Amino acid sequence: MTALLQPLSWAPGLTLDRHTHLLGMGVAAALPGAAWATPSSSTLASRSFSTPRQTTHYVESGPAGGPLMIFLHGWPTISLMWRAQMDAFAADGWHCVAPDLRGFGGSSAPAANDAYTIRDIVADMTELHDHLSGKPAIWVGHDWGVVVVGQLAAHAPERSRGVVLTSLAYQPDGHALRTLVPLVDRTIYPTDQYPDGQWDYYRYYTTHFEEAVADLDADKAASLASIFQPGDPAGIGKVSPNALVTRKGGRFGAAHRAPPTQPNPALWPPADFGVLVQTFEAHGFRPSCAWYMNDDADIAYAREAPDGGRLSQPVLFVNGDYDQICTITGNHQGDPMRAACADLTTTSMPSGHWLPLERKSDLTQAIRTWLKTKNL
Repeated sequence: MTALLQPLSWAPGLTLDRHTHLLGMGVAAALPGAAWATPSSSTLASRSFSTPRQTTHYVESGPAGGPLMIFLHGWPTISLMWRAQMDAFAADGWHCVAPDLRGFGGSSAPAANDAYTIRDIVADMTELHDHLSGKPAIWVGHDWGVVVVGQLAAHAPERSRGVVLTSLAYQPDGHALRTLVPLVDRTIYPTDQYPDGQWDYYRYYTTHFEEAVADLDADKAASLASIFQPGDPAGIGKVSPNALVTRKGGRFGAAHRAPPTQPNPALWPPADFGVLVQTFEAHGFRPSCAWYMNDDADIAYAREAPDGGRLSQPVLFVNGDYDQICTITGNHQGDPMRAACADLTTTSMPSGHWLPLERKSDLTQAIRTWLKTKNL
C-alpha cells in the first residue's frame, strides 16, 4: 500500500497546520497498520507494507533503481530522524528507505512484551527487504537499530553490502544486560555504588516496567523533548544521569513526569518533531520500551548466528565523543565489536547519543567517504 501525500480534514485531538498533514485514515493515522504523514513539503514518500505477521510503515526517497540504503532508527524515535541523510544520499542516486520499527510510528505495535524480540524485528526487516527487491543493501543503524542491523548482518550476510553503526557498538553475543554490564568502565562506575553502571535505566525497565512506562506517558511531548537534547562535553568521564534512575525512583524522580521542556529545533525540524509526538500519543511508550524486556530471547537468537556472529562485510562505526551511555572511547564497550568485525572502520564525532540528528552533515560525509574507500 502506498499512502498518498494529501491533507485531511481536522479530527478531534489533532492539531494540523499547513506544514503537517496526516495520511490515509485521519485520527487513526498513527495507529498500527496505517501510515502517518510526512510534512507536505517533504521529499520523503510515505509507504506501508503488510504481511500476515506485521505492517511496516516506511519513508522512501531517491531513484527506485538506485542502490539500496536502509536506515533503522532506535528508541524513542521514528524513521523521520534520518531525513537529512536520506535527502543527501537520494541526491547522490541511492534508493533510500527508512522504516518505523515494530512498536514505533505507523508500524504495528503488538500488546505483548515478548513480541519485541530482535528475532521478530529482524524477520520484519527481512520481509521488507524482500519487498524492496532483496538486493544486497547498505544498512545504517542507530541505537536499537544498530542491534537489528548487526544481527541481520550476522544471520543473513547476503543481504548487506556494508553496515554503518552509529552511537552503539555491535555486541555479537546479543545486546542485553548480561553482555553490557561486564564492559562498564569501573573507574567511573565503581561496582559497589553503580552495579549496572550507565545501564541502570535498562535494569529499571526489567524491575519496574509499569512505573517506567507510566512516567514517560505522563507527558509524552515533554518526555520526548527532554530525551532529545545534544551531548555536553562537560559530561565526559562523569556519571550519567541514566545511572541514577533506580535510586531516584524513576527517570524523572519523585515528580514521575518529565519537566516542561521545549524541543530542540537544531535536532528535529519542528514539523518532524510534531509527527514524532503524534505517534507516541497514539501508541504510548509501552511498545517501544518492551524492546528492553527480552534479554534471554535476544541472547539466544544472537548465539544462533553462524561463525559466532562475526561480520564479514565492511563495517563503519561512528562514535559520539559526548555519549555518556554508549561511547567506546576509554572503555571496553567496543572490544567485542572489534573482535567480531573482519573489516572495521571507526570514527568519532563531537556529539552526544543523537548523532544522526546532532551531526547531520558530518555523518553523511563520513558515510560517503567510507563508501568510496570501500568501493561500495
